[in-house]
Amino acid sequence: MKKTTLTFVLTFTASAVFAQNASQVQKLFEAGEYQRVVEAAQPDADPAVLYTAAQSHQKLGENDQALQTYGALASRDAGDVWHFIGQSAQQLMQDDTEGAVASARQAVEMNGGMAEAHYQLGLVLAKRQEWPAAAAEFDRVTEINPSNAYAHYYGGLMHYRANRPDRMANHFEQFLKLAPDAPERPEVTQIMKTVRGR
Repeated sequence: MKKTTLTFVLTFTASAVFAQNASQVQKLFEAGEYQRVVEAAQPDADPAVLYTAAQSHQKLGENDQALQTYGALASRDAGDVWHFIGQSAQQLMQDDTEGAVASARQAVEMNGGMAEAHYQLGLVLAKRQEWPAAAAEFDRVTEINPSNAYAHYYGGLMHYRANRPDRMANHFEQFLKLAPDAPERPEVTQIMKTVRGR
């Protein structure tokens, strides 16, 4: 009896650690631990984990693997919002910004309360240099999920480009608090110094 219980507890603990929830994986990503994120993402992982893993592949310069991972999301049923997020990410990587924005907007229409849908739309709008619209999407992400460091990072950049240094500073301060080990920290600190020095 004890052996069975112990086996169950060990199996349950191992699978819980192995699966890693999306927020743990996000923290690894925010610390620049891209390889660890990729290793944590099994094919049957939470879609949010796969999304972060695909972004990690991109950070590592592994574009084929990123496309493949986004493809795993895009291959989900069309009734699943992740289908459109994955499809948009693939289209964005292939420089199809028209398709990417349409897919991301479809994701937002399907689930307006989902942070990743707005995040993906923000990335597409940023690529299209639609700074105020992109800033609004990243603002929405931080309303839904205030602990998403990269929504603050991109939100800060978009507000900077949209000539809203006040909004930029708020986002960048949050980014530095949430992701103290992020590889972008020196860049953000430099922008803040430059803006404040004007």
